[in-house]
Amino acid sequence: MYAVIKTGGKQYRVSKGSVLRVEKLDAAAGDTVEFDQVLLVGDGKDVQIGTPYVEGSKVEATIQAQGRSRKIDVVKFKRRKNYQRLHGHRQAYSEIRVTDIVAGQ
Repeated sequence: MYAVIKTGGKQYRVSKGSVLRVEKLDAAAGDTVEFDQVLLVGDGKDVQIGTPYVEGSKVEATIQAQGRSRKIDVVKFKRRKNYQRLHGHRQAYSEIRVTDIVAGQ
């Protein structure tokens, strides 16, 4: 069984036991979280598509770790104008493991 969930402005295809990194969630490592914005639930040939969400369905997961991804450099540069700026950014993330998918209806 698999599902497509929406969190942090992005969509992810998940299945039971899958581990993925999502935008930072406000919970500590080891906590359980529920995603109720489920766009699609599929099990072989039986597929439920939501309008926009599948009613009564949810995805349960546990947070394994909180962290920050590797640094990226943001460079602003204008040639021949003596203008150059360097700025770094590290995006925060939550690493989750999907424990259960509950299909609605």
